[in-house]
Amino acid sequence: MATTSSHPKEEVKKKKKEGLGWIEWARGWLYLVYEMLFQRITASHLQNPMPLPPVNDLTCIVTGSTSGIGREIARQLAEAGAHVVMAVRNTKAANELIQKWQNEWTGMGLPLNIEVMELDLLSLDSVVRFAEAWNARLGPLHVLINNAGIFSIGEPQKLSKDGYEEHLQVNHLAPALLSVLLLPSLIRGSPSRIINLNSVMHYVGFVDTEDMNVVSGKRKYTSLVGYSSSKLAQIMFSSVLHKRLPAESGITVACVSPGIVQTNVARDLPKIVQAAYHLIPYFIFSAQEGSRSALFAATDPQVPEYCELLKADDWPVCAFISQDCRPTNPSEEAHNVETSHEVWEKTFEMIGLPSDAVERLIEGEEVACRYGGHKG
Repeated sequence: MATTSSHPKEEVKKKKKEGLGWIEWARGWLYLVYEMLFQRITASHLQNPMPLPPVNDLTCIVTGSTSGIGREIARQLAEAGAHVVMAVRNTKAANELIQKWQNEWTGMGLPLNIEVMELDLLSLDSVVRFAEAWNARLGPLHVLINNAGIFSIGEPQKLSKDGYEEHLQVNHLAPALLSVLLLPSLIRGSPSRIINLNSVMHYVGFVDTEDMNVVSGKRKYTSLVGYSSSKLAQIMFSSVLHKRLPAESGITVACVSPGIVQTNVARDLPKIVQAAYHLIPYFIFSAQEGSRSALFAATDPQVPEYCELLKADDWPVCAFISQDCRPTNPSEEAHNVETSHEVWEKTFEMIGLPSDAVERLIEGEEVACRYGGHKG
């Protein structure tokens, strides 16, 4: 009897890690500092803007494309000839941008093939509506770029109307729901890709699957905790999705780091920190420089081959492309297969889909979601 009761305790001790060990934490922060100081040097072989291969036949959805990196990705793909869908909350701003780009592009080639669709990642109903509207076209989708993200530095904890911590919802749950619901269109566009814009901040992230919202009091909530753990959750989910998608589906899943970029956090920084931030422009990438890894992952012909190699080797994580457009290794915690599967299960629970939704959608079945007005 004694042995059976002590065994689960040992297991719990081994399994229930409550946070990063101080060595992992220190290593994560050192990596972040290194990245900031040397990203420009490690990426010095890249051109800016990055030349793209022919993309005339591609249809690409880019979320959060009215500002920063997303805006650069959408503009450059459109100028290279792709059909670009700007999936944004502020459709008016997106339409104004398109008008501006079309005017600047006049005389340089065919009019840009860009359109706008409304998508608010703070509403899972909006995500379902967007996916339904897109899938109803019965056309192909070749590239989904989950770019939209938030980092509300110094802000108090906020929950979305769906009841989820905002960083978790915008940076992980909503893109996960969107990726799964768009699988029918991605299959029609096969070979196709799901590209998730991640962050070096995931190196200091930790996911507690029993407290995804960081409300239990076990960990003190800060915007850094919210942001870094949401980015780690995204890698963990992507790694399981990458393994669950059969090779014959032709869908590649990759996460990319844009590097440390001025736009992705500057708007949320306190004024005094913003001032310091502007004093070190040499180290920090512009949005155009930050867009290169995502554009590379979305268009380079070798990326799907690399992802298939990882799958064949039974590598525990999906492809992670660094800001210098080279494959790199995500954090040690991202390699935690057990937690990754817990994140996978928990995510499906939270986004209102059955846990076998991916398999069913690949088989061509319909799947009901708790959100979007379909109770099921």
